[in-house]
Amino acid sequence: MCLDIEFYSALQLIDDYFPDTTHDGEFDFDPDKGEHFMAMGHSRYPVITLEEDDHYHRKHFEWGIIAEYMDTPEKIKAMRKSMVNARSEKILDDKRSFWNRIRQKRCLIPVTGIYEHREIKGWKNKVPYHVSLKGRDMFCIPGLYHYNTKLPSDPETGEMRGMFTLITRAGNEVMRQIHNGGSNAFRMPLFLPKEMETEWLKPDLTDEEMQKLLDYEMPSDQIVPVPVFSIRGRTPRPDGKPKNAPYVYSDLPPLGNDDGMVQKAMF
Repeated sequence: MCLDIEFYSALQLIDDYFPDTTHDGEFDFDPDKGEHFMAMGHSRYPVITLEEDDHYHRKHFEWGIIAEYMDTPEKIKAMRKSMVNARSEKILDDKRSFWNRIRQKRCLIPVTGIYEHREIKGWKNKVPYHVSLKGRDMFCIPGLYHYNTKLPSDPETGEMRGMFTLITRAGNEVMRQIHNGGSNAFRMPLFLPKEMETEWLKPDLTDEEMQKLLDYEMPSDQIVPVPVFSIRGRTPRPDGKPKNAPYVYSDLPPLGNDDGMVQKAMF
């Protein structure tokens, strides 16, 4: 699963990426806090849709979809965590899946990077990596969105609660070496070249065209992985730098070699 993303910039970067973007509602965004968003926080995050007016719209949806069948607080608590990512294989191949039903509700999730964790034998803690794409200050991950009509609307604006999920696929060679453990190992977000990102939003996109996008595998040489300090723990970085800054671990084995030495005190 991809549970940690970054948008470490002002929102103007999105507007520059998508000219003439319409802003749907206000969003109080602090760029200094954009270095890390966690899926399980279900916080609001900027996403891009293409609306009937043929303009890109920047909306602010919650990360993690609540489907209508999650009709009690207990079900939402138990099931929403599985709705922060959508497996690409489920969108078209599994006709019974929720993702297949909402496949026409497509969005793009702007990021300046993501984080993924690597397991190393003999090390107590996983090593987090900041991952970006070569030569790109920002890129977009395809997603799906949903409005749950059974949930109360915003009391001030009357708007329904929009929510999104981020699409993942089988990892390429480099991402398999980083995301190498856990119940959803060896996967990565659906990374696309810039010219293919906006194809995801085409209103007349056929299932065949969608399948080609879902099947795209970003080449490993376009992935920029950088080891960073703990992103989820409460221990502050000893060097005081942002979460996305490179961090040097002594005795860190190269990617592809996970037979590490006994881990020294890290964090």
